[in-house]
Amino acid sequence: MIRVILTDIEGTTSSISFVHEVLFPYSAEHLEVFVREGHEDNLDIREQLDAVAATSGVSVKDIDGLIAVLQRWIREDRKETALKALQGMLWEQGYERGDFRGHVYDDAARYLKLWSERGLRLYVYSSGSVKAQKLIFGFSEAGDLTPCFSGYFDTRMGAKREPDSYHNIVAELGVAPETVLFLSDVEAELEAAEAAGLRTAWLVRDGSHPESERKVMRTFEDVDTLLRNHFPL
Repeated sequence: MIRVILTDIEGTTSSISFVHEVLFPYSAEHLEVFVREGHEDNLDIREQLDAVAATSGVSVKDIDGLIAVLQRWIREDRKETALKALQGMLWEQGYERGDFRGHVYDDAARYLKLWSERGLRLYVYSSGSVKAQKLIFGFSEAGDLTPCFSGYFDTRMGAKREPDSYHNIVAELGVAPETVLFLSDVEAELEAAEAAGLRTAWLVRDGSHPESERKVMRTFEDVDTLLRNHFPL
């Protein structure tokens, strides 16, 4: 029986366009000022810049060089933990100022609340930082959805296309892998989760039906039907 639902964000609970047309441009526009103003006094920013320097080989004293690396990583959509952490700090600023609200599909918000009320434990696993995850749900267009969730995982657990990442998550949760249902729009992530013993559901929100033998779901209502028919509570 399914006891835990682990969900991706981008393309699953939330639109890809919100991330790429709102969040990424915001971080690209405000990153330089944010880093320059905070790198001397803000320990969290300094810690992430140290990590950028270690990964890129650019001197930690070369602020111009570190900013250039970060801007390149944003353009490349690199899954670097330090970049994601800095973006999360920037997006917190944007959410708190009311510059934007987090996009969550209406059906996703409805079923996240419903599943939580039913007693399912809900977790997030996204390449965005835990801070960014909490922000998109905490400042969502549907209101504060963070009470629905029991916890959050990011790339510190490992890459989303690697089975070991899901082994790490299941070990931290302390549950049998077959009691976890992972939701994602990326088939390679589902394959990695399945290799670790998790159940999966493939959500394809937009576009034509992909050519695959895997069952495709369009909404969280479809996932709920799967739960009721195949994994009764």
